[in-house]
Amino acid sequence: MIAGVSTACLYPKPLEESLYDLAVNGIPNVEIFINTHSELKKGFAHGAANLLKRFDVGCTSVHPFTSEMEAMMFFSDYERRIDDILEYYKLYFRFMNIVGADILVFHGGKPSSSLTAERYCERYSRLFRLGKENGVTVAVENVSRCKSASSSFIKEIKNMLGNEFAFVLDTKQAIRAGENPMSFLDAAGDKTCHVHISDSGEMGDCLLIGRGRFNFRQFFEKLGGYSPDCAVILELYRSGFKGISDLVTSCSTLTKMAEQYGKGKDI
Repeated sequence: MIAGVSTACLYPKPLEESLYDLAVNGIPNVEIFINTHSELKKGFAHGAANLLKRFDVGCTSVHPFTSEMEAMMFFSDYERRIDDILEYYKLYFRFMNIVGADILVFHGGKPSSSLTAERYCERYSRLFRLGKENGVTVAVENVSRCKSASSSFIKEIKNMLGNEFAFVLDTKQAIRAGENPMSFLDAAGDKTCHVHISDSGEMGDCLLIGRGRFNFRQFFEKLGGYSPDCAVILELYRSGFKGISDLVTSCSTLTKMAEQYGKGKDI
C-alpha cells in the first residue's frame, strides 16, 4: 500500500508546475489531474514523464477533465456520442501509458430515473474493456452528485459486472452523500483499487490529515484486508491548506499509516 498526493490539490496552478512542486518536495507518488485538452498531447505527456523519472516519482492514476461530460457522452440515447467519447478516451490511455499510470478515474452517470443499473453496466463495461486493451483499469469513483453516490448501487453493479469492475473510494464524497466510507469498502471489497482520502470532522469533510476525527486506523485495517496493494492519494481543495509543506506532512502521515495498518489483515 502506497500514499501520495493529487496535483488537483494545487489547482489552478498549471499542471506541470504542480507536478514539479510535488516532486521537488519529495512526494513519492502522485495522481495527475488533466485540466484541459492540450495537456493530453504526446509532447506534454513526455514532459511529465521525464519530470517523474527525474525525481523518481510514481504516477498511480489519472483523473480526466471530461468527468462532467460523462453523463451526457456515455449514458444518453445518442449512440454516436459514446462512439466519439470512447475514441477520445484513447488520448487519456496514451497519456497514461507514457507516464506509467494504471488507473483512470470515472465519475459516470447522474442519478436520473432513466439510468438503470443495467444501462450503466453496459456503457461502463465498453470503456472498461477498451481500457484493458490499452493496459489501463477504468475505475468507478463514488461522487455525491452521481449515480455512484450510493454504496448499494456500487455493490449492485459490482455483482453485475464481475471482473469488469474496479472502484475508487473518495472518503469526502461518501460523507457528502450521507454514507460511511467503510460502507463503500464493504460494498466494493477487493475491487477497490484506489482511494482519494482526507480527514473530516466538525471543521469540514475535506481536511488535512490530523485536523478531523476520521478513524484512519479502522479504515486502513479494513482497506488492507480487502486491497493491500491499494494507492491512497491525498485530495484536498486549495482552500484546505496553507502551503506545500502541509501536503508533505499529510502525505508522510498517510505513508506511516499505510505501513502500520495496511497489512492485509483478514476482514
